[in-house]
Amino acid sequence: MLKFLENRPACRPLILTLLAALGTAATAQAQLDNRAFTAAAPGAPRPTASLLGPAQVPADSGTPAAGELRLSVRAFTFFKDNEYFNSIADGYTLFGTQLNPQLAYNPTANLRLEGGVLLWKDFGTARLRQVRPTFRATYTKGPHEITLGNIRPHLNHGYIEPLVNFERVMLRPLEEGLQYRYRGSRLALLDVWVDWQRQQYRYSNFQEEIAGGLSATLRLTPEGSPLLLTLPVQFTATHRGGQIDTVDRPLQTLFNGATGLEARYQLPGRQTALRLQAYGVGFYDKSFTYELPYRRGAGLYLNATAETRYLNVMLSYWQGQRFLSPLGGDLYQAASRTVSNPGYVEPHRQLLLLRLLRDFSLGDAAALTVRAEPVYDFKQKTTDFSFGVYLNFRQEWLLGKVK
Repeated sequence: MLKFLENRPACRPLILTLLAALGTAATAQAQLDNRAFTAAAPGAPRPTASLLGPAQVPADSGTPAAGELRLSVRAFTFFKDNEYFNSIADGYTLFGTQLNPQLAYNPTANLRLEGGVLLWKDFGTARLRQVRPTFRATYTKGPHEITLGNIRPHLNHGYIEPLVNFERVMLRPLEEGLQYRYRGSRLALLDVWVDWQRQQYRYSNFQEEIAGGLSATLRLTPEGSPLLLTLPVQFTATHRGGQIDTVDRPLQTLFNGATGLEARYQLPGRQTALRLQAYGVGFYDKSFTYELPYRRGAGLYLNATAETRYLNVMLSYWQGQRFLSPLGGDLYQAASRTVSNPGYVEPHRQLLLLRLLRDFSLGDAAALTVRAEPVYDFKQKTTDFSFGVYLNFRQEWLLGKVK
């Protein structure tokens, strides 16, 4: 991050002002308040301050007794309209619903086995987009949690959007592999995961694809303080390759990372909090043969948020230099992901985003989320926007005990 500032003196006043303000305000979440998408009870009342942070509340809570058999239902209906008219990110609409009923069984109090099916239906088409079996084995011991099978995906990792795209909650609802999570006092959350995206077999005409990473939040202020300072460390890696396929295509290994400082201050006696976040972000292509337009890149990502009982308002600033991220949001890329301009590159990106966010509780089991996000491009001097409405429902019912 220091090297980034040395090469860009124009950014120094803005960054120094933000870092100075971190002495009076704070947070433990990665970016947005995504509890409606990750918490066990999407619409349950929320504490004014959470050690884990809004984006990192555990997806499941409580410890079922040994032998319990439960029915778990997770339903997600989404509408996201991207009114983008630029050469980097396509404008399109995501509109559909996903249903994941499962049976959950606890052979012991620490081991939970879940099995079911994901049904994914996009509106405007008669066919299901996906019908996929789901299975998860989760072992919990104190602050430690190990998951095999369908790991806790996308938003549960707590990444910032330049590293992991928010739209993966709609476009890649399942991740399959191995995950280790730790929740404690000083180390608020550690999430280490591997997502095996595509399995390769002998004589396959395609390459295997793997993604993984680490996300950690270290608390810097004492517990119970109205000022919460945290140090985030985030890392992702993607790999495409294999040795038993018939494709004459080089291996590709890409790394992304981010770190910085986060602050959240709870106003005394009020349901209002202020949050500031400053991240330095990096990209590195470790491939033997380079296919992407850039081998290295960097970015600066700043967020300022006012959390109120009526609305969350976030102002975000992004400045990227040759930055690429295979898992990250489209807007933050230096190379086009559009259908009409696939070869277009824009090495220097500078954006200002305003986010208006509100969750409406529909009871403990359900929440309706509304988000409006205009974005201004400093280079193109244009304004695009996106608008989204999301319904999350999650609930479990005890069916009985199996001896």
